[in-house]
Amino acid sequence: METCAKTEINEKDIKALQDTIYVIGGKWKLPIIYAICNGNKRFKDIKNSIPGITTRMLSRNLKELEDNKLITRKVYTDYPVTVEYTFTEYAKEYGTLINQMIEWGKKHRKVLVER
Repeated sequence: METCAKTEINEKDIKALQDTIYVIGGKWKLPIIYAICNGNKRFKDIKNSIPGITTRMLSRNLKELEDNKLITRKVYTDYPVTVEYTFTEYAKEYGTLINQMIEWGKKHRKVLVER
């Protein structure tokens, strides 16, 4: 039997996997992270770079990403007030993960289309 990762499965690994999925799971979190990673720092720019996302969903997901220390929200009090979102140092490793997921998704789509 071929294994896909480790030969031993333990409770801590399963919990860590569940924690990861909780933090980045859902329809919008990875596209939001990807948008910020590609230079979209303001709410409007992030929203415009993600087709189909609503203002409410973007707000909710930005808050969750901030709560999980993946992004920071900085308010500039100049007139007009500006808010920018940036990655924390802690979250930068997600860039590699996201690119790997994109490549896997492209391969997967090809596999499905070639059936």
